[in-house]
Amino acid sequence: MSKILVMNENLANKIAAGEVVERVVSVVKELVENSIDAQATEIKIELIDSGVKEINVSDNGVGMDKEDAVLCFSRHATSKLKDEHDLFNIEHLGFRGEALPSIASISKLTLITSNGKIGTEVLIEGGTLVSTKKTSREKGTTIIVKDLFYNTPVRLKYLKNLYTELANVTDYVDKMALAYPNIKFKLINNDKLLLNTDGSGNLLKVISKVYGIEIAKKMIEVNVSNEDYTITGYISYPEETRTTRNIITTFVNNRLIKNQDINRIILDGYHTYIPVSKTPYIVLNIEVDPILIDVNIHPTKMDIKFSKMETLTELLSKTIKEKLEERNLIPELKSYKHKEESISKKLEQLVEKYKEEEKEEVTYEELSLDLDSYETEEEPVIYENKKDRIKKMYPVGLVKGTYIVAENEDGMYIIDQHAAAERINYEKYMKAMGTHDNHMMDLLIPLKIELSNSDYIVLKEKMDKLIDLNFEIEDFGHNTIMVRSHPYWLPEYALSEAIRKIIDIVLSEKEFDPYKFTEKIAITLACKMSIKANDHIEMPAMEDLLDRLRQTDNPFTCPHGRPTIITYSNYELEKLFMRSMES
Repeated sequence: MSKILVMNENLANKIAAGEVVERVVSVVKELVENSIDAQATEIKIELIDSGVKEINVSDNGVGMDKEDAVLCFSRHATSKLKDEHDLFNIEHLGFRGEALPSIASISKLTLITSNGKIGTEVLIEGGTLVSTKKTSREKGTTIIVKDLFYNTPVRLKYLKNLYTELANVTDYVDKMALAYPNIKFKLINNDKLLLNTDGSGNLLKVISKVYGIEIAKKMIEVNVSNEDYTITGYISYPEETRTTRNIITTFVNNRLIKNQDINRIILDGYHTYIPVSKTPYIVLNIEVDPILIDVNIHPTKMDIKFSKMETLTELLSKTIKEKLEERNLIPELKSYKHKEESISKKLEQLVEKYKEEEKEEVTYEELSLDLDSYETEEEPVIYENKKDRIKKMYPVGLVKGTYIVAENEDGMYIIDQHAAAERINYEKYMKAMGTHDNHMMDLLIPLKIELSNSDYIVLKEKMDKLIDLNFEIEDFGHNTIMVRSHPYWLPEYALSEAIRKIIDIVLSEKEFDPYKFTEKIAITLACKMSIKANDHIEMPAMEDLLDRLRQTDNPFTCPHGRPTIITYSNYELEKLFMRSMES
């Protein structure tokens, strides 16, 4: 008797559900993607107890007839793939035909759908068809999933608490709303409204709904393309960051993805603008011919492979750098009290406006949408010459021996003298090391450096790196080297310390990357050789420091990503001292 048996379809669906449906958000994801593929312009997600008890996803898409309403629960039944050619030209979010039968196999599911002619209701429990009947419904589809994992208690046991499940669903729906600003999304849990977008197609308005108005104000629009890719969306000012990578939201052809290579390119673009532990707010969609990508490499379809990664890398990194370089990125300090008063005043103005227009009832939704437009700042100034981003600043004093206070016609500035000097020296060292000239300085008294046995062996192996930097070094007995010449850009006042720091970096580098090696030297030297906090400097030195800072490529942050300068505008100063009473 044969030991090998073909498993029945219901068992196969339960096994597939282990890959497709891991938790509540997996169900929401599959159902929402089906609604989007069905050309819906309105999608409503209603949850009971974070979706563990019930998930209801309703849309106004094309709907289905009775035959398709039943057939869609058969494994690998799909309207999105017809042959092998379609597999390499995927234009839909879903395509495998596994989601609905997998969900139905581990829940009590009701499908109510109509193609605009006749409505159909299908009831399935644990993967078994219970009933099919006609029903009334407008064009579209509603899927109600109850008692998720009721027949697979082991998986039910490993669901997280209700708050975690709800947080995951909310995060996913937020991101889909960002991917499709032209679709009206509504998310409700236990009758509480969590998200409500208007479907107007205004991505910045969706960003304000998801992250708040203040974040939306600090976003920079992106719209660039080359022969293979088009990138649209928004990136945040460096001052708006968090410690979680989850605020990097990227899409490919409006498909939400999580790709480490893309994240790395984005963070590299912000290099030295933000600390390494921080992440900027990113909402970007990458449009590409489907033939150049492969989305069929993971069951969740959230990872992706690109055929021409190098051209995407070049376009994305260049765009982020250019967008940051063309703006004044000095953080402006604002009074929180003033912000509250301003919003309160605008709400009052809106209510009065609606009364004048004889509207009987003013809804919160109407007010909030109008308030969004009120809160939008003026179009930011784009500087063709980045040297013009900061006007000349005139120092007036030093606070705590560390912070320079300066002024100009626009307001007051506070500058961290160490961070400013770090930025100046960092760019000086980077440019000097990048020129590849042969300028060397002979030491009047050669510098003798003794090393441990292991460090000496390593340094002998990496000696060419020091020679490339224009050092002249020779052996000088047991585990000892003699430095006779050094590159001209090393600071004379701390020459020995600088040389020892460079040798330490050479010894510590395991995998040699020329740019990262050069940058590490520049950052280390800039930090060690710059004026420190509590180093009191005179007014001429302050003036020189501020002028040199203005001439740098990035005067806004030190090489570690900390701010060099903050500002109070004239208006904010007057508000603080109640000289300006306008709200």
